[in-house]
Amino acid sequence: MKTDHVQSSVRALTVHAPRAPLSGSVQVPGDKSISHRSLMFAALARGTTHITGLLEGEDVLRTADAMRALGADITRTGAGTWTVRGCGLDGLHEPADVLDMGNSGTAARLLSGILASHGFTSVMTGDASLRGRPMKRVMDPLAATGAVFLSRQGGRLPLAIQGNANPPPLSYRLPVASAQVKSAVLLAGLNAQGETRVEEPVATRDHTENMLRHFGASVHVEPMGAGGRVITLQGRPELVARDIVVPGDPSSAAFVLAAALLVPGSAVSVRGVGLNPLRTGLFTSLKEMGADLVISNERVEGGEPVGDITATAGALHGVDVPATRAPSMIDEYPVLAVVAAHATGQSRFRGLEELRVKESDRLAATVALLEANGVKVEVVGDDMIVHGTGGAIPGGGLVQTRMDHRLAMSAIVMGLAAGKPVSVDDTAFIDTSFPGFITLMNSIGAGLAA
Repeated sequence: MKTDHVQSSVRALTVHAPRAPLSGSVQVPGDKSISHRSLMFAALARGTTHITGLLEGEDVLRTADAMRALGADITRTGAGTWTVRGCGLDGLHEPADVLDMGNSGTAARLLSGILASHGFTSVMTGDASLRGRPMKRVMDPLAATGAVFLSRQGGRLPLAIQGNANPPPLSYRLPVASAQVKSAVLLAGLNAQGETRVEEPVATRDHTENMLRHFGASVHVEPMGAGGRVITLQGRPELVARDIVVPGDPSSAAFVLAAALLVPGSAVSVRGVGLNPLRTGLFTSLKEMGADLVISNERVEGGEPVGDITATAGALHGVDVPATRAPSMIDEYPVLAVVAAHATGQSRFRGLEELRVKESDRLAATVALLEANGVKVEVVGDDMIVHGTGGAIPGGGLVQTRMDHRLAMSAIVMGLAAGKPVSVDDTAFIDTSFPGFITLMNSIGAGLAA
């Protein structure tokens, strides 16, 4: 099924505090990180993979289109259910057209690793937001494969890649913790004869390693230093199709749970949330703030731990989040900042340099979000310090989302807990990661209306 992608027109929204507490039990869309990887790895495997629970947001649909253009047979068979007939590691072919990755930095960076290790030329582009984001930190290590990259100034898309069909194995130490860079190097290593080795100073989300094993690759992980890891991949494995169940995205669940914590009297459950320990830094931080979060019905699905989470509103206090926790919650800092703004006392989030290269400069955008709504916040080096209002966020501001879906959802959560309505300049980009977000929030009582 070929998907036509047309950017929605601007959808502004004014968010008012709801008239009653939020309540109910919901299920959020599938995990975005796992959804991207399931399509890519299934395309590189031999045989037919059935995927259940795939996130059908704009970002993941771009990945589906890209892997189709490279030769995989990908079909949607129902809501969240997809079938992928893979090509094998050596079966991809040169795409007939430019690969448009839309707003997805994850797709663009991971796909770079695949394209660098195949002997054809390809070109990637994206929307205005993605074309403004740097790719150099992926291009630099991948250049050692023998691939040739041609980009705009600063390593920005559009990006042309002349891949090398016989790349050498790489040995790379990440200068900054990044699951995307790690994954790009490992994906390039699939087509290399010998062992590819990646050292990460701080453990980042390990969905790539888990899924490589799921499809039959040999991956070894050893601890290194204080919280770091060494990942070794044996190249040229025979990847074999395996069915995948995608758990609910913890980054998406974060917005629903945060809203329940902030709106007085609320109690909301989110079912089937992924609980990979390298993704649950937000839940740890919220509990340190005194949040009433209860995890139940824990189980394992598709090699990933899963459970149900219930959030109940109550008093919260400031927290000091260490830099070592950043990789396990890098996408959740904007909404955690909103929670911190509502709490009593000061919160400090350390080591946020990675936020500067997200869909927007997410650090600057989060500061602007808070300041526009009467919250005192400051940045010291790579740390963000939020001065909590003790439950009295003034609100009344206009939030510039900068084409960033997580900023838009964080602004909506703030509006539900603010004294005055919060205006959001554009909510259209929410569909890139959380299609149906506003409908879901209204199902628990948010009362959102464009």
